Amino acid sequence: MVKIEIRYQGDLRSTASHGPSGQNLITDAPLDNHGKGESFSPTDLVATALGSCMATIMGIAAERHQLDLRGMEIEVTKVMASDTPRRIAKLETTIKVPLPPDHPQRVLLENAALTCPVHKSLHPEMEKPVDFQWVG
Repeated sequence: MVKIEIRYQGDLRSTASHGPSGQNLITDAPLDNHGKGESFSPTDLVATALGSCMATIMGIAAERHQLDLRGMEIEVTKVMASDTPRRIAKLETTIKVPLPPDHPQRVLLENAALTCPVHKSLHPEMEKPVDFQWVG
């Protein structure tokens, strides 16, 4: 169990503290939702969580098979729904894997990304396309 403590600062800004490490971050409402857009919004953190979770789970699988994924790049584009209620409609992910397209562990690594805890926790109605680009 991990405790995250959040304190509302006013002006649509919050600070969050990660219990185990003491690390802090700031969230700010985006410009298109009455905020200043000076930091990650809460929905930006969902997109960030997806990409970093995929990287982590792929990294664990890679370590088990003595593969080096250093330099892997993941880009997540968040698309908000145009109707109400306000929500994330789609998270489009591109993963540039620094291994060749015919790598024998390709299926294992792609499956690792697609079964990361964040991907599995997101609502099934949210579109979550993933484009793997094997660039090694």
